[in-house]
Amino acid sequence: MDKILFYGMTEKKMCFLHILMNAIDMTTEGKEVKIIFEGSSVKLVPVFEEEKNPLYLKAKEQGLIAGVCLACSKVLDVYEQILETKLPMLHDMMGHAGMNAYIEKGYQVISI
Repeated sequence: MDKILFYGMTEKKMCFLHILMNAIDMTTEGKEVKIIFEGSSVKLVPVFEEEKNPLYLKAKEQGLIAGVCLACSKVLDVYEQILETKLPMLHDMMGHAGMNAYIEKGYQVISI
């Protein structure tokens, strides 16, 4: 089985929507997929929540979202809003969400 980790770094909504579409599509095709919100992409979590974005909600419901960077959410002032989402706050790499644990489990990392 293919394992893919989408490591989203950009706050560009259109780019992240494509991450969500690909993750959902790949899961449908039997791939194991996870998504991490890192860098400025953490600012999209409250946006997707507020607008009830169907792609985001589907990915969240399917358990595709591994979590959100703790350090970036604090620095970018969205920490409290993200806590309300109940998404995991990731901090395994000096307070940030690392890739290494996924690479060790055989995931291919795609960073956008």
